[in-house]
Parts: sequence; structure tokens; C-alpha cells
Amino acid sequence: MRIGLLGTGPWARMAHAPALSEHPGLDFAGVWGRRPDAVKELADLHGTRAYDDVDALLADVDAVAIALPPGVQAELAARAARAGRHLLLDKPLAMTVEEGRGVLDAARDSGVASVVFFTTRFLSGPAAWITEQAGVEGWFTARAQWLGSVFNSDSPFAASPWRQEKGALWDVGPHALSVLLPVLGDVRRVAAAAPGPGDTVHLVLNHAGGASSTLTLSLTAPPAAAGTGVELRGEAGVTLLPESSEGVLPALTRAADALLDAARTGRPHPCDAAFALRITEILATAEAALNDA
Repeated sequence: MRIGLLGTGPWARMAHAPALSEHPGLDFAGVWGRRPDAVKELADLHGTRAYDDVDALLADVDAVAIALPPGVQAELAARAARAGRHLLLDKPLAMTVEEGRGVLDAARDSGVASVVFFTTRFLSGPAAWITEQAGVEGWFTARAQWLGSVFNSDSPFAASPWRQEKGALWDVGPHALSVLLPVLGDVRRVAAAAPGPGDTVHLVLNHAGGASSTLTLSLTAPPAAAGTGVELRGEAGVTLLPESSEGVLPALTRAADALLDAARTGRPHPCDAAFALRITEILATAEAALNDA
């Protein structure tokens, strides 16, 4: 599969470009971005072609990986899907439900495969745990904490305009939801939403399986307090999401494997654009509740 990369920012440089160039089942055909100098630099680093026209890249590939802000991603993903190109996307899918639905509609109309890179879902230990817990009945409640210190550190993502505007809800909220939904079921109701310090958000969710969950999300946690965790409690007892030291490259490689499989078989992946749209809908509902709080 010939695949092109859209984007040249920190995430494209540290994750997408290395994973695509090293994947044995992919031909990393080229890079396009909004900054020509960065496009050439990244393309030269990985021995691929620098494109100054996104449509020229789309004409030369079978699939695209997108490492761009979600508001930019949505328009380009729909454009690529309409051109018949498979989609390896990032979270969140879009900044609005309407934009996210546009991506899904374009993918369905064209019959292309889509995989959205929710990192935890592609880490081997956590992914196996999620699958195991999804088969267990009687979950009563869950507690998820996704606490980052992006805005209190020298993180390359601290200057991201969309993160500054939308904060933890839209940046790490998708990660937490991607773990909870396959285990507890869809969110029936955002029962409560409250702000905390900085961009911190607290949510209470009711799930279709009957359980409730609480989420604490932040990008402004003190570095000493940063970390992630998910705890499930129910008839089977208590279990915790296992930690993983694999890193992002093996996870993104598995996401690319998933795209290849979905494109070959026609079977949707659990983390496809439809799943990502549902998460976008939940985030939008939570955001509205926070604005009304």
C-alpha cells in the first residue's frame, strides 16, 4: 500500500513518519504540509518525496496518514476519502460533530477503510486488558484519570493552538473514552460536567451497560502528579488498566496493520471513523454541559 503523510509537526516527526517509513507493508510515498520548508526537511529525512500540492499526493497514493490539527484533519480526510484513499487518522476526529460526520459519510460513500489512532487501543498489554474486560459482566463503576502536564512543561505540544483552545477535554478525553466505551458500553448521558484548575475537567457518565464512570482530564497537572489510570469495579472485583512501556511507534505500527487488514478484508476496525464520530458527539455534549455549568 502506497501511503502519504499529511502534516509535518511534532507528532508527524516523532511518530507518523518513522512508523510509516519503517513499516514493511507500506510504501511511504511522500509528505505534504502547510510549511514547505518543513515538508522538504521531513521528506529528506525519510528518503521520500516532498509534495507542494495535496491533490498531487492524493493522486499518487492508496492511503493517507494525517497528523494535523483536528479542524484541518476533518476537511482533508473527507477530501482523501472522496478520492478513494484509505484513512489513518488521529484523535479527535474533528472539532465539531458536523465535520466528523462529513468524514464518516465520505468514507462510507467511497467504501474506504478508516482507522483512528487512539494510542491505548494499540498498545499490546492495555489492548488485551480492554478486550478481556469487555467480556466480563457486572461492571458497577469505573474511574479514569488522564492527567498531563503539557501546559506546565517544555512539551512540544504546549504551543498547539487547538489544544490551548479546547484543552484536556478534546485532547486526552478521546483516550479515556476509547478505553471505557468498549468495556462499559456507549454513553447514554453526560450526567455531570465541572471545571477544575486550569483546563481540568471532571465528568460523570452513565453507560448503556448500566455502569457509571467518572473522568478527570487535564493538561495542566503538576508534573509530579501527571499520569493515567483506569479502575473498574464490579461483580468480578477490581481491576486496573495495565501500564505499558512500549512507546508510540509499536502502537502506530499496529494501527497501520489494522488499516491494511481493514482495506484488504472490508471489515471495519473497532477504532474506525464511526467510533471516532461517536466520541466526538460525547465530547461535544460534555463541552456544552461545561459551558452551561
